[in-house]
This record gives sequence, structure tokens and C-alpha cells, in this order.
Amino acid sequence: MHIHDDPDDFDLHNALKLQTRQISEETFDKFEGYVSEIFSAFGMDLNSPSTKDTPRRFINALFDATEGYDGDPKLLKVFSTECRGEPDCHLAQVIEGPINFFSFCEHHVFPFYGMAYVGYIAHENIIGLSKLTRMVRLFAKRFTVQERISQQIAGSLETMMHPHGVAVYLEAHHLCMEMRGVRETAPLTRTTVWRGHYANDPALRAEFMAACQL
Repeated sequence: MHIHDDPDDFDLHNALKLQTRQISEETFDKFEGYVSEIFSAFGMDLNSPSTKDTPRRFINALFDATEGYDGDPKLLKVFSTECRGEPDCHLAQVIEGPINFFSFCEHHVFPFYGMAYVGYIAHENIIGLSKLTRMVRLFAKRFTVQERISQQIAGSLETMMHPHGVAVYLEAHHLCMEMRGVRETAPLTRTTVWRGHYANDPALRAEFMAACQL
């Protein structure tokens, strides 16, 4: 699946969600009660040593796995480019990957997981390489869909850095397909986003995919 949206519509602050979730212990206790009712109704014996704390563990694990909603202020820092306007700057790619990620499909709240590759062609700014990994995982650790993660990565990089181009490739297994529904276990879902020079230059896209060994 190929996606190419208008970057002017991208809201960076809303995408990064730079705020910490505040959930009280009382609310966690209430959620634990709801989960206990559901698990028990579905057949789990909550009176065994291994399961009596499962509802609380589940709530805590789900909260930790969706920490992307807390944002990451470190992602906002960019640096001046090392390139000084030479012609090659318009073609020099920075590519990071594979970046492993895990997420929850917002349709069924089943996990999907896979690998991401992110590339950009710097203009006036660059970003620390570790930030590309942090960005992928920030957007993945939410209730979301694969297409949105791809768009959020591309939109954030464009808004923060104003690069000559951005490329994003994601491939993932979706347990909502593998554990229910059609129960397919082999297929990968692939999404790509091309922005700037990548959208207009097939050779750059081919170079990106070759560098990612795809």
C-alpha cells in the first residue's frame, strides 16, 4: 500500500502528544474489576495461584505497551545539517532500519508487529539516528493502524526537519488476521510513504529499497 498525503495538514504537536497520562490508583482498581469480570466470563479461573493477579498484570502491561500516548520531548531536537549546499546533498540518503516495533490494532485490540525502515534526504536540519527508532516506537505504542504509523513518521520528519524527501516502509504481521477471521499466518502487510524527492524520483525509491534489502 502506497500513501502520499499533503504534509501541510500535519499537526506535529497533536501527533507527538507531549503530555503524561494521569490515571489514579482508584481508576486502575476499577479497571482491574472490569477485566476480572470479562476474563472470568470467558472461562479463566481467577482463583489459581498463577491467575489471581492476572487482571492487574494485564492492565499494567496494556498501560506500559501504550506509552506512546505520553509523547517524547526528546524527539523535538534537531541539528544543523553537515551538508553545505553541494549538489550531492539533494541525493544523499540517511536510512535507518530494520527497526522492530509492536503495536495494537485499534479495530480489535490485537497486536501487530514487524519492522520499519525510515529514510530522509537532509536539507537544513538532521536528527539523531536513535531518534528515528524512538519515533517509530512512539507512534507504534498506541492503539492505531499500520497506515497511520507510516504517515505520522513521515509527517513528523517533514515538519521538524523540512528535508528534501522522506521515505517510510513498514511490514507487519497482524494477529487480528492470524488468530481470528481468515486466520492467515504467512502474509505480511506492507505500507510505503514517499515524500519530496522520493515521490518524484523512481531511482531514489529503488535505491532506498535496495539499501533496505527489500
